[in-house]
Amino acid sequence: MGVNRVDGWEKKRLDECGMLVSGSTPSTSTRSFWNGEIVWVTPNDLSKLNTPYLHNSERRITEKGLRGCSAHLLPAGSLVVSSRAPIGYVAIAEVPFCTNQGCKALAPGSAFYPEFVYYNVLFNIDTVKRLGEGTTFAEISKAALSRVELSFPTAMAEQTRIAEILSTVDRAIEQTEALIAKQQRIKTGLIEDLLTRGIDEQGNLRSEETHRFKDSPLGRIPVEWEINTLNGCVRDGSPICYGILMPGTGSDDGIPVIKVKDISGGQILQNQLLLTDPKIDSHYRRSRLRMGDLLLSIRGTTGRIAIVPPELEGANITQDTARVRLKEVHSKQYFYFLLQSMEVQDQIQLHALGQAVKGINIAEVRNISFALPGKHEQRLIAERLSKVEGSVSMTSRQLRKLRSLKTGLMQDLLTGRVRVTALLSDSEVMG
Repeated sequence: MGVNRVDGWEKKRLDECGMLVSGSTPSTSTRSFWNGEIVWVTPNDLSKLNTPYLHNSERRITEKGLRGCSAHLLPAGSLVVSSRAPIGYVAIAEVPFCTNQGCKALAPGSAFYPEFVYYNVLFNIDTVKRLGEGTTFAEISKAALSRVELSFPTAMAEQTRIAEILSTVDRAIEQTEALIAKQQRIKTGLIEDLLTRGIDEQGNLRSEETHRFKDSPLGRIPVEWEINTLNGCVRDGSPICYGILMPGTGSDDGIPVIKVKDISGGQILQNQLLLTDPKIDSHYRRSRLRMGDLLLSIRGTTGRIAIVPPELEGANITQDTARVRLKEVHSKQYFYFLLQSMEVQDQIQLHALGQAVKGINIAEVRNISFALPGKHEQRLIAERLSKVEGSVSMTSRQLRKLRSLKTGLMQDLLTGRVRVTALLSDSEVMG
């Protein structure tokens, strides 16, 4: 192969990097082929990974099953790539394994560091995906995958150091994702506790052992609370409504329109809002937004919640979103969490109708019911939940920074644009 423009780097075809093999499936009608000890990897197994490393598979085969098909047993340290349904999952196996025909596997040669090959394939995965062929679904053949070219430093020490740097970032990403998952579990549990039992004057969570509760159509609730509906909490003259049926394709001097896709993680993503023609907007004055309005997605992906920020005052919504404008006696922040609660989300899902696209009609949205404390307690509960959500948001920002860092490092280190040779001794660089 020709030498790359980066000194000390070469381009190699994937089939020059080691043994590249396809997978196979033993006969499913032969019981003695299945439930053995050999890890048998499918694209579905790869789709469930949240780390670069593969340790197990949903199904295992026996030695007899391995001999009864054309699958190959590869050693730990080999790579596995999904080659169909879909193309593009990549992992490093930490155990011996074989695969089905939806995967290709590579046992790297002695001149190639497995983790470096993994990150290199991952970095070039768009190139791999473009090689997919097939009329029913995309698939990449062994021959096509063999021809993929990757750049490698000739020094094993440089490959190793690059992989170590990227692995360190990956571990930080995994730890941050785990922390977010833990924080989300805490938030979910706290929402259910606080929105069913509330907080007393001393700031303590109520319980039936220490506080008075009463029966209600929704179960036992604090005696201070009352059952209400979403419609009973909105301002007079501002009924719960949906927005523009056909907002058009955009207008340079138009009015921002919020779609379901723009509501994510409790926020309104403002970078790609459609701007509708002011003439269209003029026919939907009823659904124009004010700062502090609550938005609830009611069609397609139902149950997404957001509060309208000041900069979207006067914007509008589509027919797939409901606007909720609360009375002054209610805390919009409390209702933001209330609408996320399992109790309310279950009601939304219960009344969502449709086959291809599910939705809940406005009448059902208006009839959503819940137990409701007074405004002072609403504020106390919202403050406590906001602190937890703030922790989730802060950790999520850290995760985005780490992912951005990884992307930048891969672009620099896997192309030779930035070298790590300064971190290595002369003997390591020379190999």
